Amino acid sequence: MDMTGEEMVMNRKTLALKKVEKIKKGQAAFADASELADMIRRELNRQQLTVYEDVTELGYWFLPEGN
Repeated sequence: MDMTGEEMVMNRKTLALKKVEKIKKGQAAFADASELADMIRRELNRQQLTVYEDVTELGYWFLPEGN
């Protein structure tokens, strides 16, 4: 645990879900690994959320529509 009492290591599924929640709040989300990006895409599809995805040399940006 870190100083806040929270786990420092987060599994990929939990991380993907947190990033989708961020997107739902109108914020951009970044994934540096294709596996994480795939999980985010699957969850976005499951929730029928549409985003703009930008693939760069550094990773994958997911931007909510309208931003």
